[in-house]
Amino acid sequence: MASNIGMMDSAYFVGRSEILCWINSTLQLNLSKVEEACSGAVHCQLMDSVHPGMVPMHKVNFDAKNEYEMIQNYKVLQDVFNKLKITKYIEVSKLVKGRPLDNLEFMQWMKRYCDSVNGGLVNYNPLERREACKGGKEASKKCPQSQASSKGSTAAPKVQSSHNARRNDVSSSNQSVKASKPSCPVPAYDAQITELKLSVDSLEKERDFYFAKLRDIEILCQSPGIENLPVVAAMKRILYSTDDDASVLAEAQAMVSLHQKEAEYLSPIAEVSTEEKENSDPQKRKNIVNLGVDAVGISTLSPRQRLSDAADVRCSGSPLMTY
Repeated sequence: MASNIGMMDSAYFVGRSEILCWINSTLQLNLSKVEEACSGAVHCQLMDSVHPGMVPMHKVNFDAKNEYEMIQNYKVLQDVFNKLKITKYIEVSKLVKGRPLDNLEFMQWMKRYCDSVNGGLVNYNPLERREACKGGKEASKKCPQSQASSKGSTAAPKVQSSHNARRNDVSSSNQSVKASKPSCPVPAYDAQITELKLSVDSLEKERDFYFAKLRDIEILCQSPGIENLPVVAAMKRILYSTDDDASVLAEAQAMVSLHQKEAEYLSPIAEVSTEEKENSDPQKRKNIVNLGVDAVGISTLSPRQRLSDAADVRCSGSPLMTY
């Protein structure tokens, strides 16, 4: 089942253009970005296309713009998953933010699941099913050109059939003249086509390689032990930036430098410098030597000299002596 596929499965290497083409052709929509499906309504109708009648389409809101409205759509989708016993975890908090990488990953899984169920649609009318949804008619009106073009294509051959019949005689004579002309050198074009195909393949492999690296970095940044570190926050700022503005890197660097400054302000008082220590050590030694000399001098005095010193203190009126 598609719910058990790993991150290195080929389903997660499907490009954005292929995903958008699949969504627009399946549901007759006109999405230009994968993150435009972040409301969850598109996911609900995709499940309805492979499991008709399983999704209560009257509860789906195609006009959801606020997060609480989008969450209601994902609740409907989760109920469908529970009924079908699908164990895929829906990261609603990330999808409703409209992050391109998260929405692309989940839509890649949706395509893999829909392809594994029936490999395509059979007698499914997305416009009719979408009419029961809130905002479904407005979503259907965004792509009237596709329907008009399909109707016009059926009517055009009938009108132009008479004109084509008249031109058959003239075209047959022109074709006989063109056939006599030598054809262009085909091998030269074949070599160019082969070279272009090889360059496209190498670019796709390089894209898939760096995408896998970015995905590994994102999983590492979501680890509980380092998720709240400032460096990780700066890396997420770069990963989730939606534009190619050079200021994103400057903002990430500012986040890291700001944390370093705060750490310096909160650090303990710096220790005394080595120069001050060297200057204070001789003074301490001198005081200790003076104290030792005084103690030796006092110990060498005779008892009579000690009594005379005490008498001198008493005569001087020292407050230390009591009568």
